Amino acid sequence: MVTITIKGGTPEGYESLCKTCTRGHIISGFRATEEEVFCRTFFIEREIRFPVRECTFYEDRRLASKEDMEEIAWHLRSTTGKPTRNVGFVNGVFREPESEDLHILPAVSREPKLKE
Repeated sequence: MVTITIKGGTPEGYESLCKTCTRGHIISGFRATEEEVFCRTFFIEREIRFPVRECTFYEDRRLASKEDMEEIAWHLRSTTGKPTRNVGFVNGVFREPESEDLHILPAVSREPKLKE
């Protein structure tokens, strides 16, 4: 059997990066051939007439940006008004369990056991 290798050909199952880019502007019609792709990276939107494999300005719209994460973040404030009080995390003070059903297991040592 003869294997034919084509260098620089179009890979099968490709999809343009513009479909998942934050700067991509895609207009699709009813037919598969009716699609216009524009890039908003530039001052004037440029039409892209081919599927894009790599782009230096690519930003994945499926991932949240730093600004998006700051917008949805919870801002914790102290209810007492004291700036020295820790907010949001438990301190390292150990309390005895209140129920008799609870058993405290000893911590596992990372050092190997010595044979006695």
